[in-house]
Amino acid sequence: MSGRSLSCSLEGIQKAKKALIRYSLTQKALAQELEVTRQPIGKFFTGKPVDRNLFVQICDRLDLEWEEIVAEPASEPEVNQDNSIDIDAIVQEVREKIKPLIQECCGTMRVLDMTQPIGLNDIYTSVNILEKITGQQRLGIDEFLKHFSSQDVDLFGLNRITAKRVPGLEAVEKYSKLMILGKPGAGKTTFLKYLAIQCIAGEFQAERVPIFVTLKNFAETANKPGLLQHITEEAINPISSIQDVITYGKALVLLDGLDEVREEDSNRVLKEIRDFSDRFPKNQFVMTCRIAAKEYTFEKFTEVEVADFDNYQIFNFTNNWFKDKSVKPETFIKRLEENNRIKQIAASPLLLTLLCLAFEESGDFPANRSELYKEGLDALLKKWDAKRGIQRDQIYKKLSVQRKEDLLSKMALTTFERGDYFFKQKLAEQYITEYIRNLPGANTDEEALQVDSEQVLRSIEYHHGLVVARAKGIYSFSHLTFHEYFTAREFVVVRQSSEEALQNLVSHITEKRWQEVFLLAVGMSPSADRLLLLIKEKIDAILSKYENLLYFINWVNQKSISVNVPFTTLTVREFYIDFDSEFYFDFSLNNYLTKSESELGFESESNIENVSSTLKYGFIKSFVKKLALKYLDSTEEPLRHLSLHADEFEVDNALISALNHSRKLASTASTVSTFKIGSQLSYALNRAITSTSDYELQRSLRKFKQQIPDPDKDKGIFKPLWRANGKSWVEKLKLLLIRYRNIGHEWHFTDEQKEIFKQYYDAHKILISCLKSDCYVSREVRQQIENTLLLPIAEIKQRQQQF
Repeated sequence: MSGRSLSCSLEGIQKAKKALIRYSLTQKALAQELEVTRQPIGKFFTGKPVDRNLFVQICDRLDLEWEEIVAEPASEPEVNQDNSIDIDAIVQEVREKIKPLIQECCGTMRVLDMTQPIGLNDIYTSVNILEKITGQQRLGIDEFLKHFSSQDVDLFGLNRITAKRVPGLEAVEKYSKLMILGKPGAGKTTFLKYLAIQCIAGEFQAERVPIFVTLKNFAETANKPGLLQHITEEAINPISSIQDVITYGKALVLLDGLDEVREEDSNRVLKEIRDFSDRFPKNQFVMTCRIAAKEYTFEKFTEVEVADFDNYQIFNFTNNWFKDKSVKPETFIKRLEENNRIKQIAASPLLLTLLCLAFEESGDFPANRSELYKEGLDALLKKWDAKRGIQRDQIYKKLSVQRKEDLLSKMALTTFERGDYFFKQKLAEQYITEYIRNLPGANTDEEALQVDSEQVLRSIEYHHGLVVARAKGIYSFSHLTFHEYFTAREFVVVRQSSEEALQNLVSHITEKRWQEVFLLAVGMSPSADRLLLLIKEKIDAILSKYENLLYFINWVNQKSISVNVPFTTLTVREFYIDFDSEFYFDFSLNNYLTKSESELGFESESNIENVSSTLKYGFIKSFVKKLALKYLDSTEEPLRHLSLHADEFEVDNALISALNHSRKLASTASTVSTFKIGSQLSYALNRAITSTSDYELQRSLRKFKQQIPDPDKDKGIFKPLWRANGKSWVEKLKLLLIRYRNIGHEWHFTDEQKEIFKQYYDAHKILISCLKSDCYVSREVRQQIENTLLLPIAEIKQRQQQF
């Protein structure tokens, strides 16, 4: 064997270490015996080249045959006639040897509670890259608010203002040294594995050899080898000529998880990466790291950010996930579209995976969304790192996971109450300072607390991705969903549902943006009885200062009791609120008292159409169909017989239609439409006469019809007669409607009263949604609330006195 230096094989290193133990030697003692420094001895035991003579001396002292432990020299690379290396041939040779290793380490993925790994190509969804880092944008809060609506949930409206998205593969081709940043669970490792698989399959940069290095494993390798040695001897499972590939710049070096390196290894690893990339600059480098991790500086690397999933990526991922499974992707997507808050968190690949796992288990999302969000938060706060064996340095030792949640809850409520969906970094740090100064043993020095608060904010961002930088110095919760969840948690968990806390919460019942907070609060409450009763009391009191509205809701109750139709009184109350007033609402409060379509005697929308078409007129047909499509509330009779019981609604509808037409005739000045309106009035009166079974009402309507001109027979005097007598006829018809059907009242609501009643109605919708949310509520409280929905306070108090 020629050459002045020799190195020990991996097997030889193990034999030498055993020999040290056998002779009760240490490396230091061995160096002293051979009268050399510690350095060459350390190189020997890490497989690095040492002087040939010293190599033989070490083997003699350890009673080892040096020929048996020396590393075999790499086979001579193929040389062309001009003595240059045929690097292309070497690349292809190494690619063949390395292929099974790449497929083994990068070909599958398994996260969270997956019971088994899944093929990467079976699930992979193309990654998009932002070439401008979100947190480094120079934008003011006003810029964000222009695009933000808490009702139109669109990831805080940020999809409208983020930088242009570039396909991930395109970004890798564009930059020879790329640092990919991303939030926890953004898909950074998956993308790197995909690059390796595509490269080895010849689909991407087939002229290179993919080298995948998990930086955490490199940092924690025994004997602390250099990056080149780690690649050639550890990561690649020694393959000859790999060093030639690197030397000639033919490697695709994939360095994964810089943020996962422990603090004590950080400086050494950073230096190794810089030295390695500087020494072999012709290779392609792609490295991943979490956003907001320590401010690493790699001057020659271009920093980009993994973009959240857009709708297309969510759709693609879902199709891949549910392919050939009993749950169809179309079902998942449909339910996702119906749940905006859940869809919002689906923009994170990690949380989308969680949603798919949960949906696959039951075929739907949990009715209690707080449980689903808690599972997602647990994944970000604990499981995601724990499942991969990663222990991160705690910036603030006293801040346990629970205390982090408590801190986030306090921040969430404070900012949510103020409507601050975006807040300045200094304000966030102030909230943190106020919280941590009260922890046992906290630092009392204000400057030290300020430094701690800065570090805590950064660690929450890069460890868990729950609070994120939206621009320089501007933060928000990563999803509005989590902002609302932690707000609810402050009331229920941190403040333990105290009376003061619950009273504070219910004071927001008329604010629509608080709806999700109420749903989450009842969902996470061990018992939601008290909260639901307080909500009901607050709703009932909304109309208390408005006599006209109290009179109206009392009329609604009286009218709903008086009619005989196969719907619950709640449904009938809703009908008459919408029917004979200036309010126009969607029928929705009855949704929580439902039966399935099959229980109601129909199986498809076409059957609903067939049944409702038997009804006489369009208004009632529309009403019944709307109820049916929302899953009609409890009734003892099949839907197909509803037409037999619709006359009460039909009479009232026809009469109100007649009253409206008569008012138009009394005030119109148009000759073009007068006769048409007259015909419509006549038609409506005939409908009412034929629909009612009340003889006195029939007689009175016929008499009224005889008093007014006929649009066909009295064309010459029709308009003058209505102009002269219209007001008295309208008044006569109105009194007739009030006397026989208790309809036709003129309420004259002000704009303020209309807004107050809308708040009252919308608050009922929130209450109903809470009851539907699978919260724990006693049967007695549920029944009490259900029986008194949309009732006037006087009626509620009377019922309470009876029991």
